[in-house]
Parts: sequence; structure tokens; C-alpha cells
Amino acid sequence: MSLTTYAGRKAFSLSNEHLEVIVTAEGGHIAAVRDRASGINPLWTPPWPSIEPSAYDPARHPEYGNNAESRLLAGILGHNLCLDLFGGPSEEEAAAGMVVHGEAGVIPHQIRVEGDTLLQSAVLPASQLRFERIIRIAAGSRRIRIAETVENLSSWDRPVAWTQHVTLGPPFLEKGKTQFRATATRSKVIEHDFTGGKGCMKIGAEFDWPFVPCVDGSVEDMQLFTKRDVSGAFSTHLMDPARERAWFVAWHPDLRLAIGYAWRQADFPWLGIWEENCSRTAPPWNGVTLTRGMEFGVSPFPESRRAMIDRGGLFGVRGYRWIPARTQVSVEYEAWLAPADSIEAACPAG
Repeated sequence: MSLTTYAGRKAFSLSNEHLEVIVTAEGGHIAAVRDRASGINPLWTPPWPSIEPSAYDPARHPEYGNNAESRLLAGILGHNLCLDLFGGPSEEEAAAGMVVHGEAGVIPHQIRVEGDTLLQSAVLPASQLRFERIIRIAAGSRRIRIAETVENLSSWDRPVAWTQHVTLGPPFLEKGKTQFRATATRSKVIEHDFTGGKGCMKIGAEFDWPFVPCVDGSVEDMQLFTKRDVSGAFSTHLMDPARERAWFVAWHPDLRLAIGYAWRQADFPWLGIWEENCSRTAPPWNGVTLTRGMEFGVSPFPESRRAMIDRGGLFGVRGYRWIPARTQVSVEYEAWLAPADSIEAACPAG
């Protein structure tokens, strides 16, 4: 049966001999990419109870906070789609009911499984966009093929944000152990304090991947997950324009397991890396959350639509994507989860 539950949520499952992919009915999150032999899912399941976004009520659910991200946080799992906003809404948008990262992550999605394929779709009523996703896992394969189409239903050309918010969590994510590789080049730390004074990276610093300047004058290698007791960060990374394909890989040396994603650099030129290391103390974070987001998309930073448009881009590369009136835009990417004896062995050739 394809209908299942995950973290108490209604979901759909697609699997073969090696992998299981689980997608939630509400929010359409890719909640799990599970290795069937070990049972390990490298994607993030938050330490708080997950509920359907439609069930969230600020008066009845103070444990999720009461702001523009609370509805999303109540149901966030694994890999969530940011469309057509990457970041927070403006004050006026929030007052009108818009949420962090846009409505795609909180509305119901229509999902069905046919053989080796999961088909997912939703209409974003406020944004006037139609979203479709097709996920395929061939028999015997450890690769997951994903195709997405966004259609502009309105009569206006639209500048949109479109980011795959892939978030890793424990037990796969472990301090001082989990390693990363990526086709990143020029990089920049977000220009404001993202952490309430608990960040280690130098605000606004520009650097070459993977060595980020820190506030204490040191330099940290982002290819190894932090060893710090408490920290938080967001930095953006231009994926190598000289390569047609962009990718990242994460690997745990004890589990001997690697997860990776690959995509066309022209489709998603930016990789945002978000780290939350027990720095956020407000509900629902409560000072106990450990994550690393590997967020590839069309925008360098999570910010309001106004800020995204005003920024225009970074390092000479545009920071949003146009979808013309009554037009569809499609992308394809892939993910994989496989045993590996080293991070180097887990990386794509070339």
C-alpha cells in the first residue's frame, strides 16, 4: 500500500529493494529518504511533535510559537519546497496570512503512486501557481529521479523564488563527524545577525568555498559539520558556472552512508547552507535542535520578495526566476542514498 503515516502524518510511500521515499499529503514534504537495509533516514525529523498544517491554531498550539513561520514549523519535515517565496513574508503579507517560505509547504497536495512513480500536485491559491512533481525510483536503483513543473496561472509575468530546502538531521547529522562536498565557488555569509548573537561566522563576509571567516578571526572548513556547543549560521554559495551539473554530498563516517543531490546549475545556481546548532531557544526550537539545510534554488538568501527583487542578484548572477504569464517552467534533479567507504567515493565523477 502506498498510503502510510510518518511522524503521525498522512503520507504516501514509494519504494524499491533499496530505498523508501515518503511524501506528506499536507505540505508535500519529502519527509524521508530511507535506506531499507539500515532503516536510516538522513533527512531531518524535528524534535517536536509534527501535526498537519491545517490543524495548527495559534491559540491551541503555543508550542509552535505564534508568528509567520509557526504553521510551517508545526508540520515541517525533511525536504520542503519553498515557492514562490524563500524566506519570510513582509509585514503586510504576514498580516494577510502568508507564511515563511510560501504557501506550498502548508497546503494540501494531491498525491498518488503508480508503480515506480509518485505523482504530486497542488495549486497555490494566493500565488496563482500550479505545482507538479514526479518522483521515480527504478527497480534495483539507489537513485531517485525528480521532475518539477511550475505553471503561472495568472496573466502577469512573475518573478519567483524556487528553492529545494533539503534539511539533514540526527542521527545522520552529527557534530564533528558528518562531512560535506559540493561544487561551490564564491560564497557569502548573510548580511545580518541570523542567530541572535550566537553565530560563529563573520556577518557579510565574502569568501571562497569551503573556508568561511569567523568572528573570532579563525577560519572554519564548512566541509565538516561544526563541533561547537552552540551556534547558528546561514551562508550562500554560487555553484560552479563552468559545470553543467551542480551537486552536494553528505557522508557519515561511522554509518558509511552518503546522501547526495544533483541538478542543472542553470536551474538552481545557489546553494544556501543553514545550520541550527541548539542556538534558537524560542518554541518550538527550545535550544535542542540540530540541523543542516542544504538548500539549492534560484535565490541566494532567504528574504522577503521585496528584498529579493531589490537585491537583484549576487556575484553577477540573478537571484530569482521569471515565469511568464500562462507559461510552464520545468526542472529535473536527482537524489541518491548509498553505502560509501569515503566521502570521495560518494561524490559524482567529474
